[in-house]
Amino acid sequence: MGIITEDFMLHSDAGRRLYQAAEGLPIIDYHCHLNPRMIAEDHRFADPYELFLGGDHYKWRQMRTFGIGEEYITGKADPFEKWMGFARVMPYLIGNPLYHWTALELKRYFDIDEPLNEKSARAIWDACGEKLKGQGFSARQLICRSNVETVCTTDDPADDLHWHRQLKEEGFGVRVLPAFRPDQVINIQKDGFLGYVEKTGARSYEELVRWLKGRIAFFHENGGRLADHALDSVPYALGDAREVFEKRMAGGQLDGREVQVYQTALLRVCGAEYARLGWTMQLHIGALRNNNRQMLEALGPDTGFDSINDEEIAGKLSALLSGLDSEGALPKTILYSLNPKDNYVLGTMIGNFQRGPVRGKLQMGAAWWFNDSRDGMEQQRRALANLGTLGTFVGMLTDSRSFVSYPRHEYFRRILCNLLGQWVEDGEYPADFEALETIVRGICHDNAQAYFAF
Repeated sequence: MGIITEDFMLHSDAGRRLYQAAEGLPIIDYHCHLNPRMIAEDHRFADPYELFLGGDHYKWRQMRTFGIGEEYITGKADPFEKWMGFARVMPYLIGNPLYHWTALELKRYFDIDEPLNEKSARAIWDACGEKLKGQGFSARQLICRSNVETVCTTDDPADDLHWHRQLKEEGFGVRVLPAFRPDQVINIQKDGFLGYVEKTGARSYEELVRWLKGRIAFFHENGGRLADHALDSVPYALGDAREVFEKRMAGGQLDGREVQVYQTALLRVCGAEYARLGWTMQLHIGALRNNNRQMLEALGPDTGFDSINDEEIAGKLSALLSGLDSEGALPKTILYSLNPKDNYVLGTMIGNFQRGPVRGKLQMGAAWWFNDSRDGMEQQRRALANLGTLGTFVGMLTDSRSFVSYPRHEYFRRILCNLLGQWVEDGEYPADFEALETIVRGICHDNAQAYFAF
């Protein structure tokens, strides 16, 4: 018998009642890393390894921690051997959200209620593998089975959005929309910057800005309504961005301030365009990426060698937002920090720039990445509740490359309902279930629907 019962994560009558209001709501996945080509081609998965472990660096990290050799993670071992490696780790992941997610994935998609371990691995592999051959397990079918209403992928500005257009033309029942991710244009200090600019055809700073604005317009024409920026740290410095650009294109080395001058200018260009078009800007702050240089060279980025950055963000973030606001160019904005120490910074920062008629124009983003756990989610919600208006929160996103990650929304909803239910049981909020259920439906679906206005 597994752990996924009707009352999983629900420890009060009030919490259980609230979850009934959340359980059947559609999912708006406004930030993920699903491959739109796989959706368009309705990809079928070869085996459980590809479905559960392929590209999932969350799981790869824990396998390395357990001492599993890289051959059995990203190497040349066969898929079942890699599956066995993960199965060996699973019993030891007590307290880790991966244990809960895996149990939910097996239960919801395969009706398997048995813990994954070395003893059960073969039987579970065979059962899942057999079901993967049948109906309900292609990329599109998995999305539909998950009750997903909207998917926003993460796309480079230069993308032709072919797969998104194909899906729209074919009339796929789920909205699959592009989201603008211009990191390669903004990260002037990175090795690939010169090559990327060459591909844009821009020969000057002004031409690059025009190209960037043109790509935003192109995304808008194709349904794009969100942008996402991955900021290792928050840049803010004023100066001549054109001069910095020309120095970099001539092969010069930039100092830290010059990098920030350029990045600040480009973020302000982007922010103004987003505001003009009614988009939402997401700032994902505070990842220290690719810490292991040897493994970066061997495997590339996004392979499980990232950690939390501990730089201060408040002053520069305030200046960046204030600069946009003073020009009437601050779009709807969602702020995420990978460092939980920043929860109160973000919770207070969003209150500085709220402006009608948009309810909750600035949002404190959902607990992200390493914080995507019960403790992390509760800490984020308590901070937002203490400092702002929890009832306007736009809720959960998957931030995932996996087509079976949607039970994370169930995880989120159960933890939310349990927390609200506990406040009711403790006498901190009246047992007004009409009001409470409105809050729950808002956080789990309705607020995002109104906020993004797809």
